[in-house]
Amino acid sequence: MRAFLLLFLLFPVLELFVFVKVSAAIGFFPALLLIIAGSALGVLVMRVAGLATALRARESLQRGELPAEDMFQGMMLAVGGGLLLLPGFISDVLGLLCLLPFTRHLAARKMRERAEAQAMRQRAFQDDPFQARPRDGDHRPNVIEGEYERRDK
Repeated sequence: MRAFLLLFLLFPVLELFVFVKVSAAIGFFPALLLIIAGSALGVLVMRVAGLATALRARESLQRGELPAEDMFQGMMLAVGGGLLLLPGFISDVLGLLCLLPFTRHLAARKMRERAEAQAMRQRAFQDDPFQARPRDGDHRPNVIEGEYERRDK
């Protein structure tokens, strides 16, 4: 959590530093126009990607499939568009990386591998090796045998 807070505080400073360096190299107004163009591109991507993702997800549901891959692709497009909306060159580069198909597929594969590993870890801790599991046809309730004595006071 501290790393996230540090990144949250340092990110605007880094963006400002890069903007100053770029504006010193190409001029203030061209750098400002690049920032505005990046934000306009972000708005366009958010509109088009959101509609396209919703349509692909609906088609997948109509075919009887789970639209997990389509939803992840849409999420990556939305994150990329959101990063393009933020003013700054670093966020624009990160947003463009989210929009490129190669990096989206690479991120999807990594996220799927991490989700599968997490599911395996959870499954490993859920299963109790000492508890006898009933077979498919054998559904007996757990019964604890014992003796009791009623004491009326």
